[in-house]
Amino acid sequence: MSKPLIVSNTIEIDAPASKVWDILTQPEQTKKYMFGCETVSDWKVGSELLWRGTFDGVELVAVKGHIKEIQPGKLLIYTTFDPNNPALKDVPENYLDVTYKLTEQNGKTTLDVSQGDFSTVEEGERRYTETYNNGDGWNPVLVHIKAIAEE
Repeated sequence: MSKPLIVSNTIEIDAPASKVWDILTQPEQTKKYMFGCETVSDWKVGSELLWRGTFDGVELVAVKGHIKEIQPGKLLIYTTFDPNNPALKDVPENYLDVTYKLTEQNGKTTLDVSQGDFSTVEEGERRYTETYNNGDGWNPVLVHIKAIAEE
């Protein structure tokens, strides 16, 4: 069995968890930090989650998955897959879990994000390396989320 390959990042945000939650789930907010993509979902366990955007003038689904677990304001776990990568088969075994955990204390929110386990999917090491991005992982996205929440 290979070593788990999981990308994890944490950031503290000077805003309540309810505001951070809205930024994570509302399409007009996700578009601001997720490379122009907005979320499309009814936010129920088992429901589809799409990340839609426009690239080179073409509207497309950049990422797709399903909601695995949801506790508004506290926890969101969803699967993720890039349907635009012809090298990967669109099968459940190639989807990765993304987990958002929000912990609020004294009006501030700690947001923990993890994605993986890349060791269990096709082309996992390459996908892990691309996501890990020289140690940054989710950090550039989290910095944008923090800025939006604190404005």
